[in-house]
Amino acid sequence: MSEKNVEKIIDIARGKVKADLVIKNANIVNVLSEEIHQGDVAVADGVIAGIGENYCGENEVDINGAYLSPAFIDGHVHIESSMLLPSEFAKAVVPAGTTTVIIDPHEISNVLGLQGISFMREAIQQLPLDVYMMLPSCVPATPFETSGFDLNSYDLSLLIDKPWVLGIAEMMNFPGVLNHDKNVMAKLKLAMSKNKRIDGHAPCLSDKDLCAYIAAGVTSDHECTTPDEAIEKLRKGMYLMIREGSAAKDLNALLPVLLEKNTRKCIFVTDDRHPEDLLEHINSMVKTAVEAGVSPIKAIQMASLNTAEYFKIQDLGAIAPGYKADFLVFPDLKTFKPDLVFKKGKLVAESGKLTADITQNEIPAVRGSVNVKWIKYEDFKIEAKSDNVKAIEVIPHQLITKSVKSKINVVNNFAESNIETDTLKICVIERHRAGGNIGKGFVKGFNLKSGAIASTVAHDSHNMIVIGTNDSDMYTAAVELIKSQGGKIVVDNGKVLAHLPLPIAGLISDEDINSVIEKSMQLNKAAKKIGCNIDDPFMSMSFLSLPVIPELKITDKGLFDSVKFEFVDIFEKSVVKA
Repeated sequence: MSEKNVEKIIDIARGKVKADLVIKNANIVNVLSEEIHQGDVAVADGVIAGIGENYCGENEVDINGAYLSPAFIDGHVHIESSMLLPSEFAKAVVPAGTTTVIIDPHEISNVLGLQGISFMREAIQQLPLDVYMMLPSCVPATPFETSGFDLNSYDLSLLIDKPWVLGIAEMMNFPGVLNHDKNVMAKLKLAMSKNKRIDGHAPCLSDKDLCAYIAAGVTSDHECTTPDEAIEKLRKGMYLMIREGSAAKDLNALLPVLLEKNTRKCIFVTDDRHPEDLLEHINSMVKTAVEAGVSPIKAIQMASLNTAEYFKIQDLGAIAPGYKADFLVFPDLKTFKPDLVFKKGKLVAESGKLTADITQNEIPAVRGSVNVKWIKYEDFKIEAKSDNVKAIEVIPHQLITKSVKSKINVVNNFAESNIETDTLKICVIERHRAGGNIGKGFVKGFNLKSGAIASTVAHDSHNMIVIGTNDSDMYTAAVELIKSQGGKIVVDNGKVLAHLPLPIAGLISDEDINSVIEKSMQLNKAAKKIGCNIDDPFMSMSFLSLPVIPELKITDKGLFDSVKFEFVDIFEKSVVKA
């Protein structure tokens, strides 16, 4: 803030000159004093100059006793998971009251490295949404798959001093922390040397190992799924990031913690959400908490001040002099659907609709990222050693899987899908370096009766993943995704039933949110048409290639036992019948 601006704000705060904007007759939700009190709010140059009575402004908005709340902050989100450009993401979340997000560009960085971070930075310009970044700590997530890039501590050091970088993102490699891995240690030390945050990712870590993880500098976790786990992490000083994504939903399970414990170190995050789940955002988490009995002030505090304080953003998250004029107008403290959304003192959304002009800038250029060695129909064949296989079994609504024995068909000495036992072929095709790797195995739980489904969204390295009843449709699906430079697709009898192209890193669409939602719905309908009984098969499929989550997964390098941490053979020992 310049000296001239400070003098102007002082005079406005004292009531000597008119403010740029005054919100009149507000019931102010004060998350600092944890009370609701009446008053006016005066704004100058996007900053709150004063709160009190009888302020005058060039522009005055009388809200007649409605509630004025600080705007909401999403403390941990991967925008890429929405499959939307940041501008389309903003169109969804800003009218819901979210005006700041802290993103982890982990997904796009696994594909494009530093260029992925640069793309996100360029794409967020001129939005009515503040976007801060945590630098990805685990690119690649593991050495058991082929990633597009490897970001080391030197790469991260090139960006760590940027004012929009708040620290190092979720440190998934907690074994690396506990065992003094040199690369992991270098990243932790980089963040600590700059006095910036280190986010955690440590499901079920407890006792002395948890102490060691925290003592290493990790200060938050968004993987708690039970009250006992959450309470232990709060007791040991961690910030509890309560997650409500499209797949992983933890808020209801953790409500007892919010009702019984100190909530000042609890914050709301969405992590991964599909576009149809963005139209209600952090506000829906506030609503759920309040309906369960959490005080509205504490729920709003978790969605604003707590998050800002954790990330050391000193001028955000409250309605008080010197804070950014990011606030919401609610008719009550029940529905939490804002009538008005203000960003830096400017009205940016009204009655659920964006009013700010988001002129679609030219999409930043990125290189093609679906680089597959020339594939042939025969590449999908698996030479049979047995008619019994070790298959991945999907567990509904969970990321973990089971390792089970199952029966396949053997035709001309080749292993084929068995529709009767719901044992379908699954392949992961390396798509970053055209190296030719194809991991092959079998999966249960999708119940396809014909055709194939495929996607280039496959956590965390995002190779191409294909599931099908026959090699021909699997081949067709893979070829079509190569042509579109990424996406999601359903194929049956050689015909494309539904297709969502994702040409930006194989993760993001260049179309608007309504088009992405419509095509996503078409994909799910087409998958059901060929027999799939999973509500969102593409979400379930996308995590089958993540080898850090038990029990059995598959990468481009083969079938991987995530409990033993080793690659395993597809086949159970038995004699192949002629």
